[in-house]
Amino acid sequence: MRFLILSDIHANWEALEAVLGQAHGRYDKILCCGDIVGYGADPDVVTEWVRQNVGSVIRGNHDKACAGLEDLEWFNPVARTSAVWTQENTKPQNIAYLRNLPQGPEPIDAFQILHGSPVDEDEYLVSEQDAAQVLPYLDVSLSFFGHTHLQGGFQILRDGIRRIPRAGSSMDELPLEPDYWYMINPGSVGQPRDGDPRAAYAIYNPEQRLVSYHRVKYDIHGAQKKILDAGLPQMLASRLSTGS
Repeated sequence: MRFLILSDIHANWEALEAVLGQAHGRYDKILCCGDIVGYGADPDVVTEWVRQNVGSVIRGNHDKACAGLEDLEWFNPVARTSAVWTQENTKPQNIAYLRNLPQGPEPIDAFQILHGSPVDEDEYLVSEQDAAQVLPYLDVSLSFFGHTHLQGGFQILRDGIRRIPRAGSSMDELPLEPDYWYMINPGSVGQPRDGDPRAAYAIYNPEQRLVSYHRVKYDIHGAQKKILDAGLPQMLASRLSTGS
């Protein structure tokens, strides 16, 4: 069973479509680490695709906000505007679906998916120190998480924690060593923030104990035009070009 691992799609259909085209035939089941909506202009299209095609999905903070489960006062003005727009422009049945998404972590075979951290779904794991603080709360040796929009993650060694480097190529492979623990971030499909504007995702092959990180170009101009035509903040469109 090969798994396509997605996270932080953020209602960007153009990015998701490119990911699916490149990954076609390379996976058997799709998993999502949250934030289906928010920021992008295609919440209905993306949510309905997730409903029909994703085997397991957990909620992200933007999913909660757009479903009315989060106090928007905690969001910055741009994210707040996007959440309100999404609430007003998404079909009621899709809002209901977002509202009922489970909170991570969610076990999948011998690994798990989560959004922020195993302790707090809204917590950002960016540094080795962040990963060290949540290590005692990990129940399995392999976790996939999102939220930061930074492709990579952490390898947990006997003598400490090492950040997993990304070479920036179209594909990097990470063999999973049996005695180590891993926290893997597949990166963001629809809102990368690691300086690479290409859509990000990962594929996990348990039989080979192999994670492959992938990037793919997509129609950024098309996604930007939809954002601007919808009247969403210009920043949400411009940041797609830089991956920041």
